[in-house]
Amino acid sequence: MWNQFSLLGTGDGLALGNMLYLLVAFAFLMLLVKKYAWGPVTKMMDERAKRVAHDLDSAQEARIEAQALQQERQAALVAARNDANRIIADAKAAGTAQMEQIVADAQTKAQDVKEQAATQIAQDRQEALNAAKNDVAELSITIAQKMMQKELDIQEQKALIDAYIDGLGAQANGQQ
Repeated sequence: MWNQFSLLGTGDGLALGNMLYLLVAFAFLMLLVKKYAWGPVTKMMDERAKRVAHDLDSAQEARIEAQALQQERQAALVAARNDANRIIADAKAAGTAQMEQIVADAQTKAQDVKEQAATQIAQDRQEALNAAKNDVAELSITIAQKMMQKELDIQEQKALIDAYIDGLGAQANGQQ
């Protein structure tokens, strides 16, 4: 083992002087790198790490904001659907109420027309009864007058009454 490290560097082994020289050169090179290159390289790596972290944070914030916007749009869509359903329900209710009002008005008018017709029929009937009473009264008076003027037998009285009734029927048909 000692023969591998020779001070003069002769032989097959690695020279101790070369090794010390390499070690000193390496240490000196490391000091130079630390003093002049390590700071800027470290600073550049730190800045890059900060930029990557910032980009990740920005992406996370954008994702959160996008989710919030999606939830807002979803809530707005649900609210719009609810409003549309409410408007449709209100319109249906108003249409039903209007239809019921129209039907109620039509029934009221029909009832009024029916009552007016019943009143008119009652008036016409009363007028017809009054006219018949007047005709019967006039007929009775006329028959009584004719009977007083001449004595009629039963056959003649019947014929006279029938003729008078036929005359009233013809007169009633002429008025209509």
